[in-house]
Amino acid sequence: MENKKRDFFLTRVFKRLFIGNKKELTVFEEEALQSPFKMVLKNFWANKLSRFGLLVFLVIFLIVMIGPYVWPVDLGFQDNTQLNVPPGFNMMKVPKELKENVEKIYPGNTFGVGVDQDGKVYVWGHTKISSEIDLKNIPEDVLNNKIVDIAVGSDHITALDESGKLHTWGSTRLKQDRYPRELKERMDAGEKIRFKSLAAGIQFTVGVVEDGTLYVWGNTNLNDIKISRDYKDTKFQKATANINNFLALTEDGAAVYIGRQKNALSRIPEGLDKDVVDIASTSFTNAAIKSDGSVVIWGNAMRGERRIPEHEGKIIKIYGGRNHYTALTDQNELISWGDGRYNQNKAPNVGDDKVVDIFVGNYQNYALTESGEMKTWGLKGFLFGTDEYGRDIFKRIINGGKVTMTVGAVAVLISLVIGVVLGGLAGYFGGWTDIIIMRIAEVVGGLPFLPFALILSAIIGTRISPEQRMYLIMIVLGVLSWPGLCRLVRAQIFAQREMEFVTAAQAMGLKESSIVFKHIIPNVISVILVSATLSFATSMLTESTLSYLGFGISPPKPTWGNMLKGANDSIVIQQYWWRWVFTSLIFSICTICINLIGDGLRDAIDPKSNER
Repeated sequence: MENKKRDFFLTRVFKRLFIGNKKELTVFEEEALQSPFKMVLKNFWANKLSRFGLLVFLVIFLIVMIGPYVWPVDLGFQDNTQLNVPPGFNMMKVPKELKENVEKIYPGNTFGVGVDQDGKVYVWGHTKISSEIDLKNIPEDVLNNKIVDIAVGSDHITALDESGKLHTWGSTRLKQDRYPRELKERMDAGEKIRFKSLAAGIQFTVGVVEDGTLYVWGNTNLNDIKISRDYKDTKFQKATANINNFLALTEDGAAVYIGRQKNALSRIPEGLDKDVVDIASTSFTNAAIKSDGSVVIWGNAMRGERRIPEHEGKIIKIYGGRNHYTALTDQNELISWGDGRYNQNKAPNVGDDKVVDIFVGNYQNYALTESGEMKTWGLKGFLFGTDEYGRDIFKRIINGGKVTMTVGAVAVLISLVIGVVLGGLAGYFGGWTDIIIMRIAEVVGGLPFLPFALILSAIIGTRISPEQRMYLIMIVLGVLSWPGLCRLVRAQIFAQREMEFVTAAQAMGLKESSIVFKHIIPNVISVILVSATLSFATSMLTESTLSYLGFGISPPKPTWGNMLKGANDSIVIQQYWWRWVFTSLIFSICTICINLIGDGLRDAIDPKSNER
């Protein structure tokens, strides 16, 4: 009973929206006056499965058409720190036990490492470096000792225990755990090593011990980390890591570049040879705070790293992420600037709650206040994960859906115009007109579409841009897919042209073109609509097939087809399921819904469906 009431209510709403607010008729009046179009709508809406398909398709359609304006995709964007990240928002999900007793937090690329006041280590987020290496597998020596300091690199973690010994886990194949000989001798001698500063970059670690000695170890082939002879006897107080090098602060307050290469980072601006109180680094820039609170930034600032926002007071501490900085002023104001792709440059307002410590990673920011509250901002994770280039799959599905649907819709529109016009002419005039048009349709219909499209794509190759290739696919799909609709329209017009209304129109002297396209075609529009609906799904599948085979729209422009092509690998299928599951799922749902709509329309056009 409840279902009947609901169906009655939905039918009334549907009538009001699509048919109009007219006077309610009796059953007999309605049957007598109801137009074929109204009859089709009524029969379609009574089909629950088709109605469900329509609603789901409309939701998907609106999302992929409006979504690109909300979540635009940067075709040139890649991020090697976010490769193959699984779905989820756990990158800044600090364990509850650590929140209540936190001492330090060390953010990584896609994970975080924390140490509580008892020296216990916690790891959270996406911690898998490879199929065999997982940073969550903390060594027993680390679990059984009290940890006092940690450095987090791109693929490794180095921890210092209370006895002064270092422990490294994660990827160690490039000397990440091969400590300098002098430092190792000091640890083996039982000296209680303590670091004033400990940082890590890509496959290397740099630290400054309490006596001011600077040590660096790791991959010396990729990174410019060999200490220049000019600084062999210099005492330091801090070191910060870039991607492939590092910046150091001497005890005399000078910012110095320790490496041997000449680059944008090694050219230290004038005035930084004294009075520097703090330093920080992003991937391609360095920053230094002078004693008067002024901040000097140099290097390749490509993401707005030099655009320091207005703030109250002077900056007293500064921290660097991948392409952004976070700082604290003497007025207890948090400020962040630079790259804001993941909102990592939007620092929260802490009010009067004094900031005790700040922890900054590539895209994650943590601020611990005096009240014990943990403020976080930046990248928490990805809804559908990322692909092999670190691109957000959710954004690419939405933008790729728009391309796929646009190609399908335009191709159907082209085939619709050609098929209706030629089918109408062939069906109405018959004779030689019918013979010529049908022979052309047979030639076009006899072309093997996929081989033809593959050959055409191979001939054209890279001579055209991805945008032009998209237009080419639309035209080719439309021009080669009209014969079926042409035959359908021709057969319908054969039946319609002998009816009385056509004879009456001819007797009134109407033009033949007007009779065909204004009187006959509207009476077969329902059949055309069904064919166009089913062809829409077919065109989408064809475009995706071409892209999947590598002959359609090529990356980086996303389509559902070339996204699935990128997942055509046994390793991806087994280990990175999110790269193909979400795309194939949304594509399957979309095409199934379109077919349900087409089947519903086909059943609604059949008069016998009223008896069911």
